[in-house]
Amino acid sequence: MRITRNIVAAGALTALAVGATTALSTTASAAPNITPQGACGSAYKTVNSAPIGSLGTVYLTYNSSNGKNCVATIRTNPGKATYVSTYIYVPDTDTSAGDDGNYTSYAGPAYVYGKGYCVSWGGSIDNVYVSVEHSNCAALKEHRVTGIR
Repeated sequence: MRITRNIVAAGALTALAVGATTALSTTASAAPNITPQGACGSAYKTVNSAPIGSLGTVYLTYNSSNGKNCVATIRTNPGKATYVSTYIYVPDTDTSAGDDGNYTSYAGPAYVYGKGYCVSWGGSIDNVYVSVEHSNCAALKEHRVTGIR
């Protein structure tokens, strides 16, 4: 069962619309001490990350053989299930993916084709969130926002 969720964030120069898809499964909570490669796959290399306060980190990874990016939000201290989310958005192709729910260790993986494109991505744990707009592209400087909802 999938539930579609839209996240909208406004930037100084652009408006970011992100559709995050929730998958109701136990795979996102299966293992404590998960790594970005454990969530996304061993062929995915970490290319960026952003701390979510002291609660965890959202990781952006990339697989050069298939041109896909993957994001996963990983809690610092796995334990009791709490709200965790992750999303990725490619503005040029209007493609997005995400995952959110009550998880014990991480949300994700979420994959999009991103070769040659800027990506916007982020995640949250409890009420703390981080969003990174226009990252991993040469022409634009990325914009990061961290806050509390």
